[in-house]
Amino acid sequence: MTFLDHLHITDLPSFNTLISQVNSDMGSGQIWLVLVLACLMLTLHGVAVLIIAGAFHWIDRKLQNRRVYGANFLSYFIAILLIIGSHFLEIIAWTYICMALKVFPTNPQTFYFAGEMYTTVGFGDYKLSEQWRILPIIISFSGIFAVSMSGAALYSMMGALLGRSSQNQKSSQN
Repeated sequence: MTFLDHLHITDLPSFNTLISQVNSDMGSGQIWLVLVLACLMLTLHGVAVLIIAGAFHWIDRKLQNRRVYGANFLSYFIAILLIIGSHFLEIIAWTYICMALKVFPTNPQTFYFAGEMYTTVGFGDYKLSEQWRILPIIISFSGIFAVSMSGAALYSMMGALLGRSSQNQKSSQN
């Protein structure tokens, strides 16, 4: 018996069947609204990160020829704080979305759920109704993508700082 024989490929549903089964299992059209809101939040996060990174690079260029030591690192620290703040705002936004949909009976439980799913910690033991079982997947994907965007921007900013410090060291050696 081969490996493929163990997979029982003939028992698998078609993609269309799978999607329709998942859609009917969710039981509510509200999940499509949640997906649209997730895309909107990711778009807004991307714009916010671009603005923060753009402001950092603009400040970095302005300070390039001036001897204001530490200002670049201070602006990097402020950029980090702003990006962390944007993630915190997104967790709060997910909390309000879940509260509006009445996913959990209490607001603190909703906040902890949103934070754990967004950061993909998944520590809590949350019982979701069948229509909301896909919600953790949506929230965690939005968190993963938002953190990826933030990481790329912070990497770009750190590269500018490290490139600047290595240029300064080379110019002082000559």
